[in-house]
Amino acid sequence: MEGLGFFGTIIIGGLAGWLAGMLMDLRFGVFMNIVIGVVGAALAGAILQRAGIWVEPGIWGGLVSGFLGACALLFVAKLVRR
Repeated sequence: MEGLGFFGTIIIGGLAGWLAGMLMDLRFGVFMNIVIGVVGAALAGAILQRAGIWVEPGIWGGLVSGFLGACALLFVAKLVRR
C-alpha cells in the first residue's frame, strides 16, 4: 500500500480485513484483521501486477487490493479449516 505511511496502512489493512471477514463469514480479532488485510493487499498487489493490472496507489487502491487479497486468504483458510 504505497503512499499511505505506517498508520494509514494499518487502518486500511484493518478495514479491508474486517470487510473481507464479514463477506466470508469468518470473524477474527482486530489484530488478525489488520494482518489479513495488509498481507492480502501485498498478495493481491503482486498477483495483479503480474497479471498486468494496475491498481491506483492510495486509500481506495489499497482498500480494494487489500479486500481482494484478504478474501482470497480467507477462502484458503476456510478450505484448510475443513
